[in-house]
Amino acid sequence: MFRINKVYTRAGDAGKTRLIGGKERWKDHVRVEAYGTVDELISVIGLCSELIKETGSKKFSSLILFIKSVQNELFNLGTQLAATEGSDSNNLPQLSDDAILKLESEIDTANELLTELTSFVLPGGSVINAQFHIARNVCRRAERRVVSLSKKENIDSDNIRYLNRLSDALFVWSRWVSKIIGDEENIWKPNQ
Repeated sequence: MFRINKVYTRAGDAGKTRLIGGKERWKDHVRVEAYGTVDELISVIGLCSELIKETGSKKFSSLILFIKSVQNELFNLGTQLAATEGSDSNNLPQLSDDAILKLESEIDTANELLTELTSFVLPGGSVINAQFHIARNVCRRAERRVVSLSKKENIDSDNIRYLNRLSDALFVWSRWVSKIIGDEENIWKPNQ
């Protein structure tokens, strides 16, 4: 359990932050960018959940619960990324062993109800759809940041795999939510 008694410390006022394990890094360091983007993703996904709650549809109950689980997994992933290489990260929260399999199962379940795509999908048709696409974009950016970090330091490859699979889930959920609320998909029409 973590205890946060004071929100501001003034320790970061000069542009540096302290990682788990005690080492200082500039706030634009590749590691800080990686876990910072994961933190942003947690917030963006939270907005997706709140938007589907506002529909009042009970059909979204399991997705809302699953999104909460994803937010927790992402916080675990971000905690691992915030730890100094070589620190005892085994004692920190981590992705669950079956996190990627759960995502794949959710993708398969939602995808069964969708029509096959014949073109790319453009974000829109509803605010909810567009927000899931924004979440997908932030997820892809988080994945790129973690890949950049993995080229410089040791990173658990499951972190990259999880983010890659999550971006797929966000895409499928954007389509599935649109289908449930009855909004047409915006299909890309080349050269129009």
